[in-house]
Amino acid sequence: MAQQHINIPPENHVSVLDGQGWVGLIDTLGSESTIVNAARVSFGKIKTDMDERDVKLLHYLIDNRHTSPLEHIVFTFSVHCPLFVRGQWHRHRTWSYNEISRRYTEIDIEFYTPPKLRRQAENNRQASCADPDFDDQAYRELIDRQNKASYETYQKLLDAGVCREQARGVLSQNMMVTFWGTVDLSNLLHFLELRDSDHAQWEIREYAKAIKKLIKPIVPHVAEYFEAKGQTW
Repeated sequence: MAQQHINIPPENHVSVLDGQGWVGLIDTLGSESTIVNAARVSFGKIKTDMDERDVKLLHYLIDNRHTSPLEHIVFTFSVHCPLFVRGQWHRHRTWSYNEISRRYTEIDIEFYTPPKLRRQAENNRQASCADPDFDDQAYRELIDRQNKASYETYQKLLDAGVCREQARGVLSQNMMVTFWGTVDLSNLLHFLELRDSDHAQWEIREYAKAIKKLIKPIVPHVAEYFEAKGQTW
């Protein structure tokens, strides 16, 4: 089981992928009051508390896609995820990223073994489908053995004097990586729309759901807006 990031308090940390991964909230800039103050900046007034009128304005901004005021709230997350999930995540280029590099360290290498294997969808080359009758234990064990074999090869290369930047090439796509990601609320909502979707891969969807849990106490009226639309937060 993946260990919690030592700099993240428990209330800002959510485990995912059957405990093999996690996402933590490192830092936040701004609040919901920041959004409405930015929207009313031309009036030169600043409020520190949200009232009913402010909530209506906030919902109006989201409903009509007046999103620039939402860009004044910024979140920084620490993410521990499989390499293939990181590849999907980094397609969102509105985020800023920094990552632990295997050029500099070979310690704490972990690998992801899916808690349940899914079947390939017959009519969609990029999709999968759950099958409760699929007996996957032997195949999950096969994945686990391959993960371990790639690590053993990696260690043999290091022991032989091969540099880390080349030896890391044998590590599998299931290797866990840790990165920091910073994003404003407007672009985060776009990320959540795409990644907490029936069309998204299950693994990255679990991270999107975890992020919703982390930010809901900070932007409760934003969450309220989407819950009224039938979405889960």
